[in-house]
Amino acid sequence: MVIEEKDTVWELRLYIAGNTPKSNLALSNLKRYCEANLKDNYVIEVIDLLVHPQLAEGDQILAVPTLVKKVPEPIRKIIGDLSNEEKVLVGLNIRPAVK
Repeated sequence: MVIEEKDTVWELRLYIAGNTPKSNLALSNLKRYCEANLKDNYVIEVIDLLVHPQLAEGDQILAVPTLVKKVPEPIRKIIGDLSNEEKVLVGLNIRPAVK
């Protein structure tokens, strides 16, 4: 487990479009990874773009589901159902890339 600082709370935003199997899979995968790697140091905000389409512009969302890591910086985005755990953890900078 790699956490930059113990006091850092990871702010994650998951953009979805309705209650679809892909959206549900992305959310369940994200929760599982966070519990395993970040414990209580994370907050997940789920934004349904069918309900709040105007919020897509702020984070430049072009596809859903899209995960945006707001804090800690740098901001990172991952598109898809988040089923590839290694890709998600490396993409969020939770785990270093294996060379």
